[in-house]
Amino acid sequence: MTRSDTPVRDIVIVGGGTAGWMAAAALARIAGTQAYSLTVIESDAIGTVGVGEATIPPIQLFNRLLGLDEREFLRATQGTFKLGIEFVDWGRLGHTYLHPFGLFGAEMNGIDFAHYWLRALESGGDPDNLLYVAEAEAMRRGRFMHAPQTRPDEPGISYAYHFDAGLYAAHLRGFSEQRGVRRLEGRIVEVARDPESGLIAGLSLEDGRRVKGDFFVDCSGFRGLLIEEAFQAGYDDWSEWLPANRAVAVPSARVADPEPYTRSTASEAGWRWRIPLQHRTGNGYVFCDAFLDQDRAAEALLAGLDAPAEAEPRALKFVTGRRRKSWVGNCVALGLASGFLEPLESTSIHLIQAGVSQLLANFPTIAAEPDDAARFNAFMDAQYESIRDFIIAHYVVGTRDDTPFWRHCAAIDPPDSLKARLERFRRRGEVGVANHELFRESNWFPVLYGQGLVPMGRHPLADSLSPDELNLSLARIRAAVRRRVDGMPAHGDYLRRWLAPG
Repeated sequence: MTRSDTPVRDIVIVGGGTAGWMAAAALARIAGTQAYSLTVIESDAIGTVGVGEATIPPIQLFNRLLGLDEREFLRATQGTFKLGIEFVDWGRLGHTYLHPFGLFGAEMNGIDFAHYWLRALESGGDPDNLLYVAEAEAMRRGRFMHAPQTRPDEPGISYAYHFDAGLYAAHLRGFSEQRGVRRLEGRIVEVARDPESGLIAGLSLEDGRRVKGDFFVDCSGFRGLLIEEAFQAGYDDWSEWLPANRAVAVPSARVADPEPYTRSTASEAGWRWRIPLQHRTGNGYVFCDAFLDQDRAAEALLAGLDAPAEAEPRALKFVTGRRRKSWVGNCVALGLASGFLEPLESTSIHLIQAGVSQLLANFPTIAAEPDDAARFNAFMDAQYESIRDFIIAHYVVGTRDDTPFWRHCAAIDPPDSLKARLERFRRRGEVGVANHELFRESNWFPVLYGQGLVPMGRHPLADSLSPDELNLSLARIRAAVRRRVDGMPAHGDYLRRWLAPG
C-alpha cells in the first residue's frame, strides 16, 4: 500500500534514454543513494528516440552540477562546440541569418543594446548587427576557443554542444551506476495502483518481477506509460500553431572539419537540420504529413546530404504539445513523456534539464505533496508556453509563400501571448521577456529581425547618448568583437588540440 503520506525512499525511473539517465545522474549526485534507492527500468527491445544532438548553453550548468569533466564528456559523446544556429531560407528564399548564443553588443545605461543599434541605423549606421556579437562573427569565420570574459570591455564566449544523444545517455548511465543506481532490464506490463490513495504502488515486469516504489519518474517517451496511461494527465495539442508532425533522420559521413553551429534550412513542408559531430553528421527533416508524405521527405533528406548516408532514414511521429500536468500524485514526467516541441531551437534536452532542476528544487518528502506538484507544473507550463511562442514566431513571421505549407503557416493565427510580443517588437524593438523565460531579448531580436520583422520604433532613452558618444561606443564594441575573434583558431583545429590525450 502506498499512502499519500508515505515517506519517499524508493525512487523508480521508468525508461532510460537521455531523460531517464539525466534524472538518474542528477538524483544520484544530489540526493545520493545512501538515504534513497534509485532504480531505472528500461528495455533494450523498446529503444529510445535519441535523435537530439544539439543543445543550448544551460547544458553546461547541468554537467557542472554532476561534476563532469568537459574533455571526458566530449570524448565520450563525440561532441563538438556550438555557438548558435544558422537559419537558411526561413524569412524568405535565398536569405540566411544567424541566431548566436552571445549577448548582442553590451548593456548601455541599463537599456538593451538593440535600441542603440536601431538608433544608429536610422542615421546610416552599419546594418550588419552581427558585427556586435562575438559568437556570430566566430560562426561566420568557423572559429572557436574557450574565451571567458577577463575584463569589462572584452566579450565572453557563450557556447553549447553538439553530441550523440545515445552516447550521452550511456555516459550518464555509467556515471549513475558508479554511484549506486540500479538498472533493471525489462518490459513493464502492469502499473499497480493503491485502491485507496490512487497512487502508484509498484510495477510488474514481463518476466514476473515486481518493483515497488514510493515515487516514480516517467521517462517512457511519447507513450507516457505512467503520467498518461495510469494517471490520464491529458495533453494539450498545439498542432494548430506548430503543424509539423513527422520527422525523418539519418546520419551521414563526416566530410570536413565540423562547423561550430547547427544549420536549419527551411524546406518544402518544414525544415532540415544539419548537426556536425566529431565522427559524423546528424541530419533530419521535420515536416507536416498533410503537405509531404514520408517517402518523399526521406528522398528529399537523402538528396540534400553532403556525404553518403550511414544508415537508412529513421521515421518519427509526434504531436506537438505538452501534458496538462507533468506531476500527478507520486509521478513526475520528464522528456517526451512530459511534452514535445520540435527541435528547431534545440530545446528538447533543455526541457529535460529544466524538469530535473525543478524536481530537485521541489523534491518530495512524502509520496504525494500537492503543493510541490503545483509549483512544478506551473513552472513547466511557463517554460513550454514561452518556448512554444518563440518557435511559432519562426513560422508566422516572414514572407515565404512559395509552397502550400508556407502559405498555411502564413495564415496561422498565433496565440494571444505571441501576438502581444510581436506587436511590442514592431512598436519598440523588444518583446518584454519575464525573468523565468529561457529566451531573452538577445535571442528574440536576431530571430525576429532575421525573419524580416523590422521595428518601427525603439526605446526612447536610447537618445540619451550624443551622436558622437553613440558612434564611439559602437566602434569600441565592434573592435572588441574583432579582437576576440581574431585570436581564435579554427574550430576543428582547436577541437583536435583540446581533446588530444596528455
